[in-house]
Amino acid sequence: MGEVVGAGLLAHVPTIVLPEAVRRELNGGEDFTLVDGLRRLRSDVFDRVDDYDTVVVLDSHWATTVEFVVTAHDRRAGLFTSEELPRGMCRMPYDFPGDPELARAVADRADAHGTWITAIDDPYLPIHYATVNLWTYLGVRGDPYLGEPGKRWMSIGVCQTADTEDFLRLGRALGDAIAATDRRVLLIASGAMSHTFWPLRQIRDHEAADPSHIFTPEARAADEERIAWLTRGDHARVLDTMPEFLEFKPEARFGHYLMMIGALGERACVAPGRLYSEYENSVGTGQVHIWFDRPENGWTS
Repeated sequence: MGEVVGAGLLAHVPTIVLPEAVRRELNGGEDFTLVDGLRRLRSDVFDRVDDYDTVVVLDSHWATTVEFVVTAHDRRAGLFTSEELPRGMCRMPYDFPGDPELARAVADRADAHGTWITAIDDPYLPIHYATVNLWTYLGVRGDPYLGEPGKRWMSIGVCQTADTEDFLRLGRALGDAIAATDRRVLLIASGAMSHTFWPLRQIRDHEAADPSHIFTPEARAADEERIAWLTRGDHARVLDTMPEFLEFKPEARFGHYLMMIGALGERACVAPGRLYSEYENSVGTGQVHIWFDRPENGWTS
């Protein structure tokens, strides 16, 4: 029987893959804590190669429309250039095995959870930097850029017509599929918290990490309130206040987190989070790394 052995709400912002000198120039001489946080997370969790088989990225940059889509490739490899910021994310190599068995198991459980999920193995299916940037830190083995042997990575998109309940239904299907397999899985909810950018003529004045650059004080307060709940393991409160949080436009309607928590037991999940970064700004948006270890007695103990 499979299980989720760890999960995280992780930031994937383009800044983390810029050269260090550029990052420091943007941030008053200091590096962004998001970078060191990913390095520590790699050492603490992802380098423990015997502890997991598959990484599932809940990719907030991959917007689908009439269904959820899960990657079902045997392998994904190529060069990634971002259409959003090709100056900063250009010809990034990636190469990792997928997990078609788990992908199809997720899709097979769509009807049982009243949703629509399709597994796709088309080799021309685009990949997004919410997956590639984090794989570059957490999945790469040496040079050239190859995945850790035996470690599968797959992604699930965020359906742009879905609401909170739809995201939770996808998470339930994912959790059931993992349990039905022999997989030990790490879940990555790849995305931001509040997510409003500064306008173009102002945006370069707000590239530093200091949260004083978050788009509004109210958005910052909403983010920080939820970070406190998540570090205490109060996922129920996060879910119960989703209507209020949606007023601050969390990235992808916070679908990346909602899919993750749907797989972990929703309101019954009591796992406290560990901060792997400070709360940081990215041109107006709220970013943080929070990691949840599986409690000894289970996610809903």
